[in-house]
Amino acid sequence: MSAPWYKILGPGLLYAGAAIGVSHLVQSTRAGADFGYGLVWAIILANVLKYPFFEYGPRYAASTGKSLLHGYQSLGKWSLILFTVLTILSMFIIQSAVTVVTAGLASEITGLAIQPWLMSAFLLIICTSILLIGRYHVLDKAMKIIIVILSLSTVVALIAAFTGHNEKYQEYMTHFVFSDKSHIMFLIALMGWMPAPFDISVWHSLWSVEKAKEEPERDLKTALLDFKIGYWGTLILALCFVSLGAITIYGSGIELENSGGKFAKQLIGIYTNNIGSWSYIIIALAAFTTMLSTTLTCLDASPRVLQETSNMLMGKKSWKIDYYWIWMIILVIGTIFILALFMTNMKELVDFATIIAFITSPIIAILNYLVINGKTMPQENKPGMFLKVLSWMGIVYFLGFSVFFLYFTL
Repeated sequence: MSAPWYKILGPGLLYAGAAIGVSHLVQSTRAGADFGYGLVWAIILANVLKYPFFEYGPRYAASTGKSLLHGYQSLGKWSLILFTVLTILSMFIIQSAVTVVTAGLASEITGLAIQPWLMSAFLLIICTSILLIGRYHVLDKAMKIIIVILSLSTVVALIAAFTGHNEKYQEYMTHFVFSDKSHIMFLIALMGWMPAPFDISVWHSLWSVEKAKEEPERDLKTALLDFKIGYWGTLILALCFVSLGAITIYGSGIELENSGGKFAKQLIGIYTNNIGSWSYIIIALAAFTTMLSTTLTCLDASPRVLQETSNMLMGKKSWKIDYYWIWMIILVIGTIFILALFMTNMKELVDFATIIAFITSPIIAILNYLVINGKTMPQENKPGMFLKVLSWMGIVYFLGFSVFFLYFTL
């Protein structure tokens, strides 16, 4: 591999852009704010156990030149239909959850006091326009800039937080306990989107196929390095957000707000009060770029998936239909509809979305494992024993935890 490591980055950064959002800015910060460093183990465990199933996306794409959706099709039409149904059922709630947080931050930064659904609609129009300009190519270029800004501003904010004034009170220091139902519900919500829902493994494989069209010489080694940089980078940033919550909020007696706008205003305010007013622009940039990257990549990914599945299930017609834009319009309208009519509590919406992702994760994990070890995957590129064992452990863990959650709640 002759190209420098930073030049091969592409789908890995798009993965990071999609992953570093609600799970980091909201859930990781809440974990630090509520329990200090008490849930760091859960974040690390989720990243380790989910690793194989995300890695299988670029591995399959680089080995076959096709996305995981073609792998699902090889298992049987039922598999493709199942994933399509899961995508349609989840995409509106996912897009709503990430967009409303972004809208809250945009309102706080701009000072515009408008309804969250109106700001969300405005942001969705901007993101749609960006994708209209050049789809993957523009998304690829934009994400490299966004991730650099996000990473630098988050690290600067964390370093500054260690030198800030942070008052702690023993009576407000909560410890995580498995016997507390509310603690268990938060743990599942935290791990549901940590580092991301499994749907992104399919998104990543589609982005990898697109990247290979631009760089035909791209091989498996290059694709996996790109993925690993993006994947483990999301873990580092998740720990940064936990630390920010633990340093500035944990033990202070401050309870985080539930609405998107109030949450954004409060979060930035807490950070700047502890670190210093000079840090406002840094914190605001870190928070907004975090959520904008997620909103943009999610808006591209679900229509991209459904475009592919629509073509595969319905067959390519002589009168070619661009399903990408049809599904994007449906997604934008559906998201605005949800936020305008049903959005009352950001925290509940985010928790619901992440819990759904956790419960459905074993299904996608099993499908990915079957595909990567199936007949369409070249034998020499199939995962080794270590990844297989880690996959078995992950499947058992997520199945067990999902059953425990259903038993605990029902």
